[in-house]
Amino acid sequence: MKPILKLCKPYVAAFVALVVFTYVAVMMSLRLPDYSASIVNKGIILQNLDSIWADGRMMIVVALIGGICTIASVFFAARIATGLARDVRRRVFAQIESFAIADFNQFSTASLITRSTNDIQQIQMTLMMLLRFALMAPLMAVGGIQKALENAPNLTWIIASAVAGLLIIIVMLFAVAVPRFKKLQQLVDKLNLVTRENLTGLRVVRAFHNEKIEQAKFQRVNSELNGLNLFVNRLMMVLDPVMMLVMNLTSIAIVWFGAWLVDAGTLEIGNMMAFLQYAMQVIISFLMISMVFIMVPRAAVSVRRVSEILDTQPSITDPKQPNHLPADGVGKIEFRDVTFSYPGADLPVLSGINFTAEPGQTTAFIGSTGSGKSTLINLIPRFYDVSAGQILLDGVDIRNVTLSELTSRIGYVPQKGVLFSGTVASNIAYGNQKASRKELEKAAQVAQAAEFIDELDDAYDSSIAQGGSNVSGGQRQRLSIARALATRAQIYIFDDSFSALDFKTDARLRRALAKEMKHKTMLIVAQRINTIMNADKIIVLDEGKIVGQGTHAELMQSCCVYQEIAASQLSDEELTQLAANTTMSSASKKLTARSTRRQKGVAR
Repeated sequence: MKPILKLCKPYVAAFVALVVFTYVAVMMSLRLPDYSASIVNKGIILQNLDSIWADGRMMIVVALIGGICTIASVFFAARIATGLARDVRRRVFAQIESFAIADFNQFSTASLITRSTNDIQQIQMTLMMLLRFALMAPLMAVGGIQKALENAPNLTWIIASAVAGLLIIIVMLFAVAVPRFKKLQQLVDKLNLVTRENLTGLRVVRAFHNEKIEQAKFQRVNSELNGLNLFVNRLMMVLDPVMMLVMNLTSIAIVWFGAWLVDAGTLEIGNMMAFLQYAMQVIISFLMISMVFIMVPRAAVSVRRVSEILDTQPSITDPKQPNHLPADGVGKIEFRDVTFSYPGADLPVLSGINFTAEPGQTTAFIGSTGSGKSTLINLIPRFYDVSAGQILLDGVDIRNVTLSELTSRIGYVPQKGVLFSGTVASNIAYGNQKASRKELEKAAQVAQAAEFIDELDDAYDSSIAQGGSNVSGGQRQRLSIARALATRAQIYIFDDSFSALDFKTDARLRRALAKEMKHKTMLIVAQRINTIMNADKIIVLDEGKIVGQGTHAELMQSCCVYQEIAASQLSDEELTQLAANTTMSSASKKLTARSTRRQKGVAR
């Protein structure tokens, strides 16, 4: 709640103006029945034409002033509500952008979208109602009761009875409706989740012909939300006919009992008419308050949900007194006894990780699924922070430098090629907005993307749809690689970024990268041995631990895990050739012999 209140400070002046204009508008509205009473009592009954004209002119002036002030109050109310909603939305988006990957686990993506849109919209609508009616209604109610007492004190019991009846009905309705408002927002979250899952996984749904299953899942959530909405809205709509009934019964009572008082000579007709108007104003003011109360409980739920985002402190932040990376740094990365566990996990994903990635060399990581390759790579740009140990960049612990300075040294290519709506050029220049067209074209050539880009109708100015849905998977990967290369960083991280490329393109890309990365630090996560066979250093991971380091030839001699991966991926001819060209360990010889026996069995 505090972060939202802080955002209200720029609107204090507008709020003061709103209060002034609202007060004047209400005061003008409360004066009109007095002029009506005067016209009836003095002008019509006593036949004083001058009094009618004088009071009539004053009514016009008062009505104009009240109308202008009402328009001004609506203007300031809208300005405050929409402006604050804009600021909250901007603050929420900035907060979400600052979250570490682990922080997102506290909220689902669908919930974050709902909180950034629907919840803030609820806050804006309620704030508008509060600023309009929550200020006006109490003033009108108090002023109306005071004026009613002045005109016909003997009839005030009618207003008291009407207000008491309204309060009882409102309290009963809210006791039933309020608990359902929280569930309503949760169902909106759930509906967004189902919708988002279906849209992002549309190909899988169609591949398995499960459209009807997904439609049924959506319909269940949609029907539940619709049913709850109908229940709440019907409950709230009961207020309208109840209010009309109370207003009509109050009017009848005032005229009925007022007529007796007029007949008895204790009440003038004009005063009874003024009392009737003041009674209607009091009841309308309570109607306004009830409308606000309808929206406040749901908005309160939205405020709590938005505040949960704003109150969540990012787990990875810049240090208070940051160090700086050396200006002449070369991009040397060193892992020292690194251990990492995901929040809430019982066992570490990585433990005892020690290695050095030198500039001008390619360091590759390979291992079975779940061995921790991608997790290890994600520690370098601080998507996660180590649980123990250190990661040093040019001798400086990366936790002691700002995130912007750290990421400025890194060109990152994710496992899944992610593109943004825009053009080919804007996507390649995403990490370096100042890159010239020549630099973009150079990056595309190295990434082996220039050929297909030139075939597009508008080449580098061709449109890219959201998520890159109008290009193939291989093209997305190559554009992602070009985006990283355009940053001209010292360190390049490729997280299994060649999986969608055919062998021919993969080979050309690796040759181009070898020329381009002569003085850069390159780290590659791969599933295929062919992709990393020529790396300067290959690190083999198994169950979160390093079980082998060295070149391809060295690992084929010394690392059983690497040998098993090689046996599963390389052909028998390639294994036989490796055995002939390399002095192999006994384990490696057994592996080759096993592949030879397998080959003979196939021949038979």
